[in-house]
Amino acid sequence: MTNKKNNIRELDPFLERERAQYDHPLPSREYILQLLEKQGVPVAEEELCHMLRIDEHEAELFSRRLRAMERDGQIMRNRKRAICVMDKLDLIKGKVQGHPDGFGFLIPDDGSADLVLSAKEMHKALHGDTVVVRETGTDRRGRREAGIVEVLERATQRLVGRLYEEHGIQFVVAENRRISQDILVAPGEHIGAKAGQVVMLEIMQQPSKNAQPIGRIVQILGNYADPGMEIEIALRKHDLPYEFPVDTKHQAEKIAPQVLPEDYAGREDLRQLPLVTIDGETARDFDDAVYCEPNADGFRLVVAIADVSHYVKPGDALDKEALNRGNSVYFPRRVIPMLPEELSNGLCSLNPLVERLCMVCDMQVSAHGDIEAYRFYPSVMFSQARLTYNQVADMLVHPQGEMAQKFAAVLPQINHLHTLFKTLLQAREKRGAIDFETIETQMMFTDQGKIERIVPLVRNDAHRLIEECMLAANVCTANFLSERKHPVLYRVHEGPTPEKLEAVREFFKEFGLELGGGEKPEAGDYSKLLKQVKGRPDAGLLQTVMLRSLRQARYCPENTGHFGLGYDAYTHFTSPIRRYPDLLVHRAIKAVLNNNQYKPKEKWEELGIHCSMTERRADDATRDVEAWLKCFYMRDHLGSSFDGTVSSVTGFGLFVALDDLFIEGLVHVSELGTDYFHYDAAKHQMLGERSGKRYRLGDRVRVKVVRVDMESTKLDFVLDLPAGESPAKEAKIKKPKKTKLRHG
Repeated sequence: MTNKKNNIRELDPFLERERAQYDHPLPSREYILQLLEKQGVPVAEEELCHMLRIDEHEAELFSRRLRAMERDGQIMRNRKRAICVMDKLDLIKGKVQGHPDGFGFLIPDDGSADLVLSAKEMHKALHGDTVVVRETGTDRRGRREAGIVEVLERATQRLVGRLYEEHGIQFVVAENRRISQDILVAPGEHIGAKAGQVVMLEIMQQPSKNAQPIGRIVQILGNYADPGMEIEIALRKHDLPYEFPVDTKHQAEKIAPQVLPEDYAGREDLRQLPLVTIDGETARDFDDAVYCEPNADGFRLVVAIADVSHYVKPGDALDKEALNRGNSVYFPRRVIPMLPEELSNGLCSLNPLVERLCMVCDMQVSAHGDIEAYRFYPSVMFSQARLTYNQVADMLVHPQGEMAQKFAAVLPQINHLHTLFKTLLQAREKRGAIDFETIETQMMFTDQGKIERIVPLVRNDAHRLIEECMLAANVCTANFLSERKHPVLYRVHEGPTPEKLEAVREFFKEFGLELGGGEKPEAGDYSKLLKQVKGRPDAGLLQTVMLRSLRQARYCPENTGHFGLGYDAYTHFTSPIRRYPDLLVHRAIKAVLNNNQYKPKEKWEELGIHCSMTERRADDATRDVEAWLKCFYMRDHLGSSFDGTVSSVTGFGLFVALDDLFIEGLVHVSELGTDYFHYDAAKHQMLGERSGKRYRLGDRVRVKVVRVDMESTKLDFVLDLPAGESPAKEAKIKKPKKTKLRHG
């Protein structure tokens, strides 16, 4: 038996790899697939065990390996429980993406085109589930359609939603609108929750072809309109980690609250250098401090960044949770930090008038704004002042004013920083970096936690000064690591896809404008076009179209450059308190300084995908919270009229951003007038067939608020125009042949 077993096992081409990983190696996945394919028919598990001479003591481990292969879509079992090779079944593996209207899509793992899942098929799975499907044909719109063969992995075990009751039956409607199925609450599993309350539900029975999902309520969060409920919902809806594990808390509590004498070893002493922090008024975690002095060759610029890597070591409890979170999440009036407060607001924060450990990028910048030399080193520093953007702006405008007198000790270096900023700005313009003019807003709240008003955040020279200093340090970091061929996560931003490039060029032709650069435009080409449109009445429209033609920035170990900033290589070095990629960069720099290489446990590609995901997750969560708060605010303005700008055009209507409030709502296509309206995606417009009325991105309109839906966080507007006034421009262009959308 042993000889036979050894003989067949030794034919495994990956036997040595298995021996290196396990004391008692099993047949490799590749070898199992090879044998199954050789059989040419589905094989029972017992027969496969016999073929591979699986002993009784190996049976459970072998079954686990087969289950893992099932989860990964390599094999599946037919109705007779026989094992089949997935590739032989013409099945496609992927993730389910639900749609609020009940249907969904399969996003294939192999990157091929999405397939449509009908509402009937979506009864078998929930958004995020991993499934295998078989292509079944096309739907009436010509899209490929599929049927779910099997659910390999369930993504949703818990969800947050609102409890309803009808005819004595309780059910929960998920806050994540991509989960369109109602989840029934099992009898006696409501823990006293009442209809209308927001609850956490644990799924006991997943959906199937013939049964709805069933769950039990495990937590009552409260009533929908309770202060702060919008954040509690967003945390759970987006699976944001918001409570630190016990071991993470304990590790943070054990760290000494101040810099210890032994921490000075191997560090340059910058405690006498008048470094200062410059941040927003409400900031509590200070990642960066700056110093500038003129010299014979231009300027010395010192950017000191909190040395988080000294306290958070690879693989420890703090590190595992920081990786899990990926970044801090900033909600209005509440922060979910990446690191416990003892570090984020305490020992790692560059607070004023206390010693702090830091990593320094020490640069020599020429009088023309070019970085001619730099070096990195660990240091200990002593921040001389905690300044805000508004304070610095006031000092620059009023050099003899009250604020300048209050911070007289650091005023000279503030002036040096401002002079340097002007030279860096010239270098930025020469580089051709794209500088879109966008409006950021800040919500002002009442004592009850609701919006009192929304105000625009005005970017002054202090904001831009710090931004240029951080950009300089980040570029030096990318250069330092790429020259030494050390792997790292770059912050990459790719140019437009060929499809988007063609669309944006066609759009600008209509305005007599042209985006240069041929098939591969550079940031300078975009920047040049931006200058041409600046000052035009339609500048907002044209800038928006340019912005939407670009791809989303992400983290990736492959350096493809940063298109928007005009850099060949760019990393994130300056915020390790609140961004995990920055912490990885610090570890890489330290490794290079010590003639080593930092090798994380995870693959760099996986880290990039994860950190990009957590960034998008945070953006989605904050967007949800802001939308809810804005809807709550607009309840008091139901029936009111506002001026606004068309911010987006879709096949179902126009989104309008209200002046001063910076809140968006929808004017449905049925409210545009008694006409057939045709949507033209390339020209960002709706065109009336009979009337020739045209609604385009950037148009100015007046609207009335007619509906505020708190549950879906949506606002509905109707056009509100003086009698006899035309609601839109008369089009002088050929009518496109598009799908008809009619009134009603």
